Amino acid sequence: MKNNTFSIIRYLFYFSLIILLILYLFPGSLLGYILYGNLGRQPDFISNPIGTSINHLIFFFYLSILGFIFRSNQKKFINSFSFLFLTSIIFELSHYFIPNRAFELNDLYANSLGVLLAFLMLKFFKKIKN
Repeated sequence: MKNNTFSIIRYLFYFSLIILLILYLFPGSLLGYILYGNLGRQPDFISNPIGTSINHLIFFFYLSILGFIFRSNQKKFINSFSFLFLTSIIFELSHYFIPNRAFELNDLYANSLGVLLAFLMLKFFKKIKN
């Protein structure tokens, strides 16, 4: 059963990573187009003072939790952190080169913070467990 759970987490992690890649590399807001018919409008799923950056924080936190759980089974927890942290930076920097996209420093901070929070949370739980 445990193996099956890790298999589901692995597939969910890779599926989520592919979705993130598509959303980041699409020239314009794919979600804005799907929800509002407008490639220039970013959806703000949660009203907050930092705008759409909260979406970035939540998604990278979610993706990182999946990645850390998936990789913890393989004893590659730190490699996973490096991969996810660099991915969060590279994806946001790619917006310099993609038409109809804009690099936003708040999004970069939110991406990185999502990865860092997930890492610290799981390290804390591992410490409590041991």
